[in-house]
Amino acid sequence: MAGFCLGQFMPSIYRSQPFLIRFPAARYIIVTRFEFPRGRYSIMSQSENDLHQRMSIPELNQLLNNAGVAYRQNEISNEILLELKQRFQISGIEGFRDLPHIKSHPRKTPAWMGDKILSLSIEHPGWGCVRLSNELKTQGLAISSPTIQKLLIQNGMGNKNERLWKLEEKSLAGEIQPSQEQILKIEKFNPCFRERNHPSNCPGQLLAQDTIMVGSLSGIGKVYLQSAIDTYNSFAFGFIHPSRLPDCAVALLHNEVLPFYNDHHLRIETINTHRGRQYCGTGKHHYELYLLLNEIQHQTSIIHNTRNNGFIERFHQIVFTEFFQKVLQTKTYSSLEKLQNDFAEWLHFYNYKRPHYGYRNMGIIPFALHQKYLDTRTH
Repeated sequence: MAGFCLGQFMPSIYRSQPFLIRFPAARYIIVTRFEFPRGRYSIMSQSENDLHQRMSIPELNQLLNNAGVAYRQNEISNEILLELKQRFQISGIEGFRDLPHIKSHPRKTPAWMGDKILSLSIEHPGWGCVRLSNELKTQGLAISSPTIQKLLIQNGMGNKNERLWKLEEKSLAGEIQPSQEQILKIEKFNPCFRERNHPSNCPGQLLAQDTIMVGSLSGIGKVYLQSAIDTYNSFAFGFIHPSRLPDCAVALLHNEVLPFYNDHHLRIETINTHRGRQYCGTGKHHYELYLLLNEIQHQTSIIHNTRNNGFIERFHQIVFTEFFQKVLQTKTYSSLEKLQNDFAEWLHFYNYKRPHYGYRNMGIIPFALHQKYLDTRTH
């Protein structure tokens, strides 16, 4: 067999690949390497290389199946193909007999597919992974909802709130031009976004003030939250009182707000309120008189319309969700002082420790943004 030559009948496609040749006596031999003496092909038989033993078709089928499974399961890796070649060169086809099981790895989501999923999720932040999967199927793209959810989580978009924050961030950065529908969703989620076209340039330039009813306490009756917030950094002030007279609004400014800005050598230029009787009236109105004495401009909006006061609306959403709804359901307050103490503790956490997401802090703690301005001013 060592001298058998194929000559001109050897196709050029087989010059570097092993193949099987059947002889009339129904015997088989594997062609694995070719030599080129005088331009003719030579076949290496078992007598020339002990690595290449003759085998039956079932044996070859089993061994090549072992190699094929390993290669197909790891087709994305060149290391597996290199390992198979090394086994074949050292042990021949017998090297595939004890081939260990190679763990199959899931296919990676193509980059273009991932970009399409993220883009579609930004376009429709209210859609979950199941809705996104169904939408992609209508476009001829099959991808499971768990895979989509994993991709969203990896990119910080695992839930609706995170997707809305991402949409707002890209919109403010100018990376996308949001549609009217997207703008309405962002403004509903974060009312501060409505004020993006009229930003404050420094702390104290514009404050928003309002009064809202918290609820009724046994033995006390209705209680109200007097609150004010700086539209530059979302730093908030507030206290709880059983009435909503103009003097209560004045007390918040006199006892909490003005001392804070005086300590930091800042002045309040404008305060925005609604046109209710608590904040507006004749020349003898206590609240307007107090603003006049402190040379603070009074800016008003339509009563019961918070669309011109997005920062205070956002603060009310946060304080009710994170404080009042929790404490009033879990605690019983026999006095207003206990509720005020708990609120003061939470308000300190809000101003000095809690990251404020969305416009305009974008994840920065209110006092940290306030301190950042003070540092730049001193330099």
